[in-house]
Amino acid sequence: MFSDYACLSSMRMFLRLLTTVIGCSFLLTACDSFEKPVLPLGQTDELIILTVNSLDTYYENTEGNYAGLEFDLASEFARELGVKARFKLVPKLDQTILALEKQRAHFAAGLSISAKDSLRVRFGPTYQAIQPQLVYNTDFRRPKSIQNLTGRTIEIASGTSHAEALNRIKLQVPRLKWNEADVAPEDLLAKLAEGKVDYVVVDSTQINLAKNFYPNLEVAFDLGEPTGRAWAFSSYADPVLLEKARKFFDRIERDGTLMRVLDRYYGHVQRLEQTDVSGILKKRGTLLPNLRHHFHDAEEVTGLDWRLIAALSYQESHWNPMAVSPGNVRGIMMLTETTADRMNVTDRLDVRQNILAGARYLLLLKDSLPTRIKEPDRTWMALAAYNQGPGHLEDARILAQRMNLNPDSWLDLKKTLPLLSRSKYFSAVKHGFARGGEAVILTESVRTYYEILQKYERPHTWGLLPKDESAPIPAKSTAASLFDFLSPKTER
Repeated sequence: MFSDYACLSSMRMFLRLLTTVIGCSFLLTACDSFEKPVLPLGQTDELIILTVNSLDTYYENTEGNYAGLEFDLASEFARELGVKARFKLVPKLDQTILALEKQRAHFAAGLSISAKDSLRVRFGPTYQAIQPQLVYNTDFRRPKSIQNLTGRTIEIASGTSHAEALNRIKLQVPRLKWNEADVAPEDLLAKLAEGKVDYVVVDSTQINLAKNFYPNLEVAFDLGEPTGRAWAFSSYADPVLLEKARKFFDRIERDGTLMRVLDRYYGHVQRLEQTDVSGILKKRGTLLPNLRHHFHDAEEVTGLDWRLIAALSYQESHWNPMAVSPGNVRGIMMLTETTADRMNVTDRLDVRQNILAGARYLLLLKDSLPTRIKEPDRTWMALAAYNQGPGHLEDARILAQRMNLNPDSWLDLKKTLPLLSRSKYFSAVKHGFARGGEAVILTESVRTYYEILQKYERPHTWGLLPKDESAPIPAKSTAASLFDFLSPKTER
């Protein structure tokens, strides 16, 4: 459907190789201990965690740090226990069950709860709701019911719990058939986007992430009952460890930390429509090539990732250098007259001046925030201030504090910014009325555009540009690996 799809096969091969290399490196460094039962806590200073390498669990981000929902949660749990977290990667999550039975790790992170696995391991508290879903390619007709699936090609990733749901449905639809492919769910979704299979079954979290990269994928309907994600422990696990895990999840759910972690990875993924994703993918091939060097220059001036600057620019003007709003906001970064004067811009319709000024202004806003605000919240707040101004952002932080929310958390500011359009709230803060909801929409949209550009565009190598800057690269996330920003604070 789009020119980018021609690169997907090679991208998947690269991703598969990368996953293998990373996984092998972890397993090989741990080969002496991986075949031995782990020591109980109290007899070791390491917490051994099994998981897989994927955007949904554990991966290396653009800064070279490890990130992912499971990385953040397990690392924080280890910190709370006063031990080091040590991750061991396996090709597929179902392989963790056998390893747990042999007590090769303290627990496995990222599993979907299933009746079959519950007979072999003990699941901890559920911390994320997951719905198995049937996904189809929108280039073709949407199936209306399970009966429409007979005679069609359905694929699921082997090692997942989706076969259980399909087997239950097969009791009512005997002709239903499917194939278990020995590939990651991400690969199945890429095949579906290319039209190589009719349907795939994946978890709701996985399709929510993938739709921002493949705009011709959509959910046909839910498949079976919702389940949940939880850590899995050996049937012989230390009861003390199980109780500590239960208390850990009780604590992070109670103080809002769990919600902030989930928002960090999934809070923005359903913000864009298919046309939005299609638009940036198309204009990446038509408009971006002539603008890329300006964004590179802006990165060298500010240190901000050029793809973040480009994502903001796309949200503001769709990379149109001549964009003008009714309020006389102008140019590719949509600068006001005041901001342009502050950044010494002589012509807001000059592409280079406009991009450099917009990037410098974003950095200024970011640097003006209290130093205790950590990434990535710091960047998201700067984007909101770019839209509504630092004064209104500060008002939203004050409201958060008054409402016993965390003024240093983007998740909580998403609740208070929209309140600035209501007289009950804006009349009680310094800067008055603001279209705060607009700032939330801009920020969440930029987050997604940024992830799209990180997937398809190379990072800028200062002073040594690659010959083919438009060549695709493996998908990565904007999320950093730090966890300390998630601890709730009430002071301003």
